[in-house]
Amino acid sequence: MTTEHRTTFPPRPLHGVKAVYARQAGCPSSFALAVADFEPWLEGLEFETADTSTVPGRPAAEVAELHEAFGVREELADPAALVPGTAVAVAVVLRSIEVHEVDTHPRAFRQAGRQAVRNALAQAYGPPATPWPRLP
Repeated sequence: MTTEHRTTFPPRPLHGVKAVYARQAGCPSSFALAVADFEPWLEGLEFETADTSTVPGRPAAEVAELHEAFGVREELADPAALVPGTAVAVAVVLRSIEVHEVDTHPRAFRQAGRQAVRNALAQAYGPPATPWPRLP
């Protein structure tokens, strides 16, 4: 378990953080897969998408809507996400996404973004003290 001092998140670059949100237990179903980098940055959150986060065959407006829905902002704004006293100073770069022909929608990418933050926190600081899943 990592015992890094938690003054800012992230404490170091975290590359290739993968997040999957899949709910396939009936209709409606949901699917989102994303890979993002979390880089130390100025205080606050900077979010951008890489050229590699396109989806061949999908309209650019639809892909932009999925990018915008990626829930990193919401998760980092949640007071329960970080240990008290930890400042957010991160640049998140969405490197790639995968979609399902039918089951991908903005709500799924909202959850995938939230999961990406949780995965980055676990990668930086070890598993959480309280078990997941934590309700949004």
